[in-house]
Amino acid sequence: MKAIILAAGYATRMYPLTENQPKALLPLKGKIMLDYIVEQINKIPCIDTIYVVTNTKFYKNFSDWSKIAPTSLPIEVLDDGTSSNETRLGAIGDIQFTIDQKAINDELFIVAGDNYFTYDLREQYEVFKNTGCDTIAGKELDDIEQLKAFAVAKLDTNGKVLELVEKPSEPQSNTAIFATYFYRKDTTPMFKQYLDEGNNPDPPGGFVQWLYKLRDVYTYTMNGDCYDIGTLEMYEEMNKM
Repeated sequence: MKAIILAAGYATRMYPLTENQPKALLPLKGKIMLDYIVEQINKIPCIDTIYVVTNTKFYKNFSDWSKIAPTSLPIEVLDDGTSSNETRLGAIGDIQFTIDQKAINDELFIVAGDNYFTYDLREQYEVFKNTGCDTIAGKELDDIEQLKAFAVAKLDTNGKVLELVEKPSEPQSNTAIFATYFYRKDTTPMFKQYLDEGNNPDPPGGFVQWLYKLRDVYTYTMNGDCYDIGTLEMYEEMNKM
């Protein structure tokens, strides 16, 4: 299994903090934000390589970090060749870029580099192995307005996705989906199919919204929390928590 960390965004909503430093490398509670993710990835025994896909602007930042990252796994930083928010490939475009560059034909674990989560990643991995199906991470939220900012999934009693809508105006369930995904080996080529059909290369949840109609996708309902740190206000709140 290969791990792909999505870190090619420009985080313009967090200026001036992120003008010269990528969001994923900001300190959070005394530790680099991305270090938390890497420590969780190291708990999954079948992962043998971590790829961090970023852009030209922040390539050196991530390359420098990779030399001191808290991991026993090899980390390779990839430059997707973009240099502005207007030219970025999008999350799914960056996944396909990584698959192409490294000729990946393997299971995938994919995570957004600006996620901070408190659940044990091994729990989601167990759902992936036990179901034998692509597995996403969800959390039940009671705030309707908060749900509107996420992909929202309707599930059966076993956690199988019955419906998934990206940022719905009227959420049909209270299960919000976060950007941590386990994909089967035979799902990896489907990213290209998704893009070739002209689907939106961003956000990553768009791929799941397309995928669940073609094959079974299950949800791990997290025993913990997950935060998408996308604004200065959220970043400041997280450091206070």
